Amino acid sequence: MNPGYKLSLRGVTRSFRSGKRTVEVLSSIDMDVRKGAFVTLIGPSGCGKSTLFNIIAGLDVPSSGTVAIDGDAESPRAGRSGYMLQQPLLLPWRTVEENILLGPEVRREARQQAREEARELMKRFGLAEFAQQYPATLSGGMKQRVALLRTVLFNRSFLLLDEPLGALDALTRLSLQMWLLDLWQSFQSSVLFITHDVREALLLSDRIYVLSARPARILRVVDVDLPRPRRQEHLAEARALQLERELLSLLLKEQPV
Repeated sequence: MNPGYKLSLRGVTRSFRSGKRTVEVLSSIDMDVRKGAFVTLIGPSGCGKSTLFNIIAGLDVPSSGTVAIDGDAESPRAGRSGYMLQQPLLLPWRTVEENILLGPEVRREARQQAREEARELMKRFGLAEFAQQYPATLSGGMKQRVALLRTVLFNRSFLLLDEPLGALDALTRLSLQMWLLDLWQSFQSSVLFITHDVREALLLSDRIYVLSARPARILRVVDVDLPRPRRQEHLAEARALQLERELLSLLLKEQPV
């Protein structure tokens, strides 16, 4: 495995038994995430993106193929990535600070050191004034910020983000996209991101993998050659508009009627 890759998948398949039938969800997936890269998966609903994330996170196992993190395909994968779902899943009885500290607690890290780090991160990313509030008092966008920061504190080197901005209104979503880019660039994390929004994928990503309808296979790999640091206005450039048209065309052909 290439030492420059945070994640490498080779020939990953996943099938499930449904009654007397075998249902194939993933079909021979090859994929790489370079260290420090932001990589996005797009594909039709139900194609198997979340199943692939569960395999990478160690919550499921492939039917065949290999999954290597930092070149290691043998060690258990659980805990080797920070995994965030679409819903923030904050614990309602814990304050913002206590929710963010959940990862270090699970890892049994020194409490005082973890608290100092969490407070510094909250200050740096605009959450300090909300530290002692409970999730019920927060807006949807603020809950997502807390959940993202909790994920980073759990494992900042490798983040799996499964449509974390999908439920937000357009303005809040744009604000969180820029906040996420700032977070990623600050920590130089390796990110694998799922979205259904082609423009969001182009705004955030170094590389985009387009998946087919189930059983998912790789239809196309797109390297996004737009400037960094990325801004919303870059999506109006001719190259971005061309990529958007091409990606939408691919997805429409795969979307079930």
